[in-house]
Amino acid sequence: MSGAAETVDIAANVARIRERIARAAQRAGRRPEDILLVAAAKTMGVPRVRAAIAAGVTDIGENYVQEAAAKRTELGARARWHLIGHLQRNKAASAAKIFDIIQTVDSPRLAEAIGRHAQSAGETIDILLQVNTSDERAKSGVAPGELERLFEEVTALTGVRVQGLMTIGAMHADPEMGRPEFRLLAGLAGELERLGAEMRWLSMGMSDDFEVAIEEGANLVRVGTGIFGPRPR
Repeated sequence: MSGAAETVDIAANVARIRERIARAAQRAGRRPEDILLVAAAKTMGVPRVRAAIAAGVTDIGENYVQEAAAKRTELGARARWHLIGHLQRNKAASAAKIFDIIQTVDSPRLAEAIGRHAQSAGETIDILLQVNTSDERAKSGVAPGELERLFEEVTALTGVRVQGLMTIGAMHADPEMGRPEFRLLAGLAGELERLGAEMRWLSMGMSDDFEVAIEEGANLVRVGTGIFGPRPR
């Protein structure tokens, strides 16, 4: 993991990202304060995460349970912790203890495992349903056509509370090329809302394309290198 935070001006980066979020929101006729910035901290050391929190970041995203556990032990509850990477069912118990929000639920069995462990602690954990909007075999997420069924099965469970949708778009040379994927997720959220679902969060967009995602309806963006700088090799 990366070392000291002084090699990157994280506070300045956070300020620039917030300015870009504000401009994108204004272009879409939305309020900048309605867009949640999640700092994606995969492979970033505690000093950089601490610097982001000091710069006003309230939400930290992690891809791996073990890495998040170590950071949260040191940093505590100074931020909300989001799991934004794929979760294996055998790590559901640990994830339910560490994370405030799990964004990558794509099967009833995974949701059931999370809910069972959360309920044993007397809690209910917020989750997002991950959708594979780019139809890439290597990516996790339920197919768009299977989302409604997944939603119905998961909402029947205890210990978990569906709060929205999430997608990891394809890597495009031009961020504009990802617009159809973001538009698809927003449309799916609208369909579920018409069925009475609460779609509090629409999580889409990362460092290279979060502005396009906001224009298409995102109210939660996951920004890593734009805040922390290049990831260590």
